[in-house]
Amino acid sequence: IIITDSRAPRDGKFIERLGFYNPGTNPATIEINFDRTLEWLQKGAQPTDTCRAILSYKGILMKKHLLEGVKKGAFSEAEAEAKFNAWLEEKESKIQAKKDRITKDRDEKLKKAIEAESKVNEARAVEIAKKSEELAEIEEKAEVTETASEEVVEATAEIAEEPKKDESSPGEKPEKESAKAKTEESSEAKKVKVTAEEKITEPESKKENSKEKT
Repeated sequence: IIITDSRAPRDGKFIERLGFYNPGTNPATIEINFDRTLEWLQKGAQPTDTCRAILSYKGILMKKHLLEGVKKGAFSEAEAEAKFNAWLEEKESKIQAKKDRITKDRDEKLKKAIEAESKVNEARAVEIAKKSEELAEIEEKAEVTETASEEVVEATAEIAEEPKKDESSPGEKPEKESAKAKTEESSEAKKVKVTAEEKITEPESKKENSKEKT
């Protein structure tokens, strides 16, 4: 908020800086030099539309109107001051009520947002717990299945080993029997050989005896 020559460009050189205005906040932030602005208005400065709304909001135009009434003799300066103070008090109460309402609305929105977020977090926690339980059940079933399969494999291995033992034991008897048969055959062969030798030696002894006699 500045005082500048009406013939100067908008962003050109200014005469005096009176304050600033920020419409980005709610309510809008306005900082202005009340007395210096009032003096410039009394000197004939013409505010723009936006500046006029700001001056009305801050009560500067109200104060200028009351002072003009004092000059005309409509009421005394004390009465004008009392009227202005009453107006200013009412204006400030309205502004404070608006600020309180805005703060309350913001707090309620924040509270609802926090509640909604907490509900989402609770639902997510329940879902995670459910999935954890399902995974635990799957792992338990997998362990039981693995243990059962190991028991089946061990039992099958034991059953497979038993027939081998049974097969090997009967197999040994034929070998023993065949060995026994071989020994018997060899002994019979020896007997046959001995008797054959005896038969062969007997004629030879008879010949020798006949020679001796001759």
